[in-house]
Formats: sequence, C-alpha cells, structure tokens
Amino acid sequence: MPLAIRFGFEFRRTVTSGIVSAKNRTIKIEEENKSSYMTDLIQTDATINPGNSGGPLIYPNGEVLGINTVKISSAEGIGFAVPINIIKPIIDSFKNTGGFEEATIGIYAYDKEVIPYLNGSSTVNFEKGIYVAQITKNGSADNTELKEGDIITNIDNVALNTMNDLRQYIYTKKPNDEVTLKVTRGKINKEIKIVLGKK
Repeated sequence: MPLAIRFGFEFRRTVTSGIVSAKNRTIKIEEENKSSYMTDLIQTDATINPGNSGGPLIYPNGEVLGINTVKISSAEGIGFAVPINIIKPIIDSFKNTGGFEEATIGIYAYDKEVIPYLNGSSTVNFEKGIYVAQITKNGSADNTELKEGDIITNIDNVALNTMNDLRQYIYTKKPNDEVTLKVTRGKINKEIKIVLGKK
C-alpha cells in the first residue's frame, strides 16, 4: 500500500493545533522547472503531510476556516490553507449535481501582491484588479480582444482585486457560460465577452 494512503488511513481523525499566523500569504511553487504562485493563503502550523493534505482547518466550534493544501518543505510548522470561501462553490456543485466541472478563462494572471516577484515587473503598476501575464494558446481568451498586460478589474460587475476573487466567481460558472470582463489597458477601458472553457 502506498505510504500516503497508509499514513492517511492509519492516523485518520488526527488533530493538530492549527494556529493561524497570517492571512493573504503568497508563496512560489516550483514544479517540473516551472514556477507559479499561490495567493491569499492562510498560514498555519497545522501538520501537513502526504495523506492528510486536503483536510480542514477548523475553529474550535467545528466551523471550517480553510482546506490545508501545501507546506514549506524546508521548515517545520509552516503550512498553508486555501480559504473556505473559495471552496464553497465546489462543495455546492457536488451537493446539487453530484459533480463539478471547472470552468476557465484560459489565462495566467496575478494580483498586485505577486507582481514584485515577476521578471520585468518594474513597468507594471496598478492599484485594483489582476494582471494578465499570459493567455493560454487555444484557450478561451485566445483570439479575443483580451491581451497580455491587461488589468482585469471586474467580471460580470464583480470587482476583482485578488486571484481568489476570480477563482471564487469562476467556480460558480460552468464551461460554455459567457462572462463579461472589464479591462484597463493603459488609459483605455474595455468590456470583453469570453465564453468559458473546461479546465
């Protein structure tokens, strides 16, 4: 039996302290010679190992605060949880339909907290919205008016300031739904309609 499965089964119902040290953390993930960023995370000292990632971070009254997701391998007691508000639409979808199909705009985008980590970031400056760093080839946004370097400030009149704002809204939609983006490009403001794809 694989270690992750054995560890998760034999020590199920284990609880650790889960003290929250900070909110809105940004961490860099490096996998297969590629870098990406996870933003707006909850930092906690909850123990996270293969087999128990994906477990809840809970208040003493049983209310779920987040889902434990990733830890820093070079240090003990530093882990991160995704806020529960991001996960709620997924849970609702499973409750209502028995499944979940993740929709996507087809972009790599970052909020202003990540910009200082990016190459060439000195020319990027914005207060609100999320920055479109890359448009996925043959994705939903490809061959639309959306361009790399655009700042998306709203989606269907929902304000965006973090990537979690975007994820939380997109998780309520389905592939083939149409959304309207409000975009700033320098001094130009645009509205762009995009049909969501399936991730």
